[in-house]
Parts: sequence; structure tokens; C-alpha cells
Amino acid sequence: MRVTSSDDSPLSQSKSQRRVVLITGPSGAGRSTAINALEDLGYEVIDNLPMSILPRLLQTHGLTRPLALGLDVRNRDFSVNALIEVIDELTRNPDHDAEVLYLDSSPEVLIRRYSETRRRHPLAPAETVQDGVAREIDLLAPIRARADILIDTSEMTPHQLRDEIERWFAEGHQADMALTVQSFSYKRGMPRGVDMVFDVRFLANPYWEPELRALNGMDAKVQDYVQRDPRFAAFFEKVLELTLLLLPAYREEGKKHLSIAFGCTGGQHRSVTLAEILSKALAEHDWQVSIRHRELERRHSGL
Repeated sequence: MRVTSSDDSPLSQSKSQRRVVLITGPSGAGRSTAINALEDLGYEVIDNLPMSILPRLLQTHGLTRPLALGLDVRNRDFSVNALIEVIDELTRNPDHDAEVLYLDSSPEVLIRRYSETRRRHPLAPAETVQDGVAREIDLLAPIRARADILIDTSEMTPHQLRDEIERWFAEGHQADMALTVQSFSYKRGMPRGVDMVFDVRFLANPYWEPELRALNGMDAKVQDYVQRDPRFAAFFEKVLELTLLLLPAYREEGKKHLSIAFGCTGGQHRSVTLAEILSKALAEHDWQVSIRHRELERRHSGL
């Protein structure tokens, strides 16, 4: 068990509620990176805590800062049912502002990461890594379904994951629903954990214009080209109308994160354009939006 803290942390704790973040997910998805990032943000961090001690820890009144607890299948006496009971208890307890942070990744990426480390998978010490990954994903499925925040790290570097953790948990982050708008390429598959997906491959493709091919949807020339498609205005009006209808309803229902994605063939022109324009429109309606362009990020990082 690893316990870390920092007495000179600037992060202050709410007088009425203690923020508690339960961090879990399959081995190799970035849990350790997330825990280290939370420690740097001033959280009281406890990793690999035995499940039997968890209820007593949460009743302790000596902790003054937000608490981050790392939990995975290697924990002593780990039990999915016991963890769900803890989540239910925290949700009912007015003294705690509890969130489940689930770090996820595709099976292919998890297998590759394990292969690079040459370590045995904890759930398959005498079998293949593929067996262990499949077993762990199946075991954690009920926890994933209960996650308040799900971060898919398949396409992320450790630095990008740390940035994402800081965006969610840095001092001053509001407990309001977070909104992410992203673009992607259908050739590379749909992003995981997305709530709403719009296929914009029906719009005119700037790729076929030589002067626009090397540009992307953040460039004004590309946005102008896409918006000149006769179908764009009606489509975007409906998307914005639907989004503005659903956002307050989801927030009222208690949803803490909503992810909207636009997909096109290459993830460079049309989907990026729609993500940029929708994000700007939502910001004008006082919604805080995080934008991610998956394929552009991959090219920038050389992946």
C-alpha cells in the first residue's frame, strides 16, 4: 500500500463535504499516472488500499484535503460487489462528494502496453496477456457502468492524461456537468465512452480541393467551405437545438459528463469543423466546453 500526502498543499477542502475520488480501471490504462497527477494537485492519495479498511478510512475526520483512492484487482481482498456497496454508501452520505474515475483503454492497447513491459498480467500469471486483459475487463464491467468520469486513454500519452486529470480535478473545478466535443476518423474507429455521435460524411469534403487538402477544420477556409454545403445550415441548427435541449436535462438528472463526437472519413476537415463550430455556439450559451481532435492530436504527437 502506498500512502502519500503533502501538508503544504494549496488545495482547500469544502467545509460541508469532503471530495472523494475512487480511481480504478484495467491494469495498464493509466491509473498510476492519474494517481500521481492527483497527488501533485494536492490530494491526499492512498493507493492499493485493502477493501476491508476503506469504510473505516472514509469515517475518519482527521483528513482535511480531498481524498483520492486507487483501487484495482491487485488490491488485497478486492471485490466488485464490495466496491459497489462503498460507492452506494458514499453517494448516500451527505458528508462526501464522491466520484468514480474510471481509466479505460481498448483491449489492443492494453495488450500492447503489457507486452512492452514484459510483465505478467495479475489475473493471468500462468496464461497469456490476452486472457488476463479479457478477464479483467469483464470483471470490472459493473464498475465501469457506475463511473462518473470515464477517460479513455487509448490515444493518450501520459502527459496528455495528466493534462486531462488536471482539467477535471484542479482547484476551482466546478462539480457541474463537464462537456466534451470531439472529432474523429471513422477509419480509426469510434471513440469509446461517447454519448452522442454525428456522422458528417454526407457534407462536401474539402479533401478533394487541392488548396484545402493540407489544412484542417480549425482553418477558416475549410470552415467556410463546409458551411457552404446547402445541407449544413439545417443540419447544424438541428444539432444545436437538440444539444441545448438535452444539456439541462442531463445536468438535472445528475450526469457529470457528456461527450459529443463528430466523425468523418479522415478526422481532419468536416468533423473538426463541426466540433469547432458547435463548441463556439455552446460557449455563447454559457456552457464550458472542452474540445479534442483525436486525429489531429495523433499527427501532432507522431502516432
